[in-house]
Amino acid sequence: MKLVTTLLAGAAFAMGTSAFAQEAVIRKALTERIPQLQNIEEISATPMKGLYEVRMGTDVFYTDAAGNYLIQGELIDTKARRNLTEDRINKLTAVSFDALPLADAFTIVRGNGKRKIAVFEDPNCGYCKRFEKDLQNVDNITVYMFLYPILSPDSAEKSRNIWCAKDRVKEWEDHMLREKVTPAASCDTAAIQRNLALGRKHKITGTPTIIFQDGTRVPGAISAQEVEKRLATVISSK
Repeated sequence: MKLVTTLLAGAAFAMGTSAFAQEAVIRKALTERIPQLQNIEEISATPMKGLYEVRMGTDVFYTDAAGNYLIQGELIDTKARRNLTEDRINKLTAVSFDALPLADAFTIVRGNGKRKIAVFEDPNCGYCKRFEKDLQNVDNITVYMFLYPILSPDSAEKSRNIWCAKDRVKEWEDHMLREKVTPAASCDTAAIQRNLALGRKHKITGTPTIIFQDGTRVPGAISAQEVEKRLATVISSK
């Protein structure tokens, strides 16, 4: 038994050493040939034999065992019908709901407000307006609305006017649901700048982006029925 344990330990050590050596080969080749890859944070094997993932922050590339080729694209598992690149990036850019800076959002409460979502929206976003109309059909929910002006030159101005309004919820709903113009207002808008920084960090590139309490992140407008379905999933997973 002792001999078996020793052999297993030796095999594990050899595998670890081999993986480390492989990583060193790839890192050396890529950093010497491509100066933009000096800040590689992680190199790891993928499920595809001979293909390695190269990670820089939340950017993912692929290379061969010698670092002779670099691939920028998506790795699809056709058997499982999964986009492995998308899964990986979703994991890297995941936003913990509990870690969200809720003070930088305004809060909309309907019914008992027990169910919660966070949403990043631009006041010029047509899909956001459609989503907002559908969301009116979802009750017993708290919505943390993060203003995220990324679409048009005047998005920042409209976001500022809404954030600085005496009643943010009213002005937001008047603008998004009733196409009313929000009166000009001014105040400290550092929260909006922090929202933009947070979005860049987590690669939030479109609006609306919805984050559920279990960390599930959904880009794009979804129906009230889909919101209800996902909220039910969150509750059942607790």
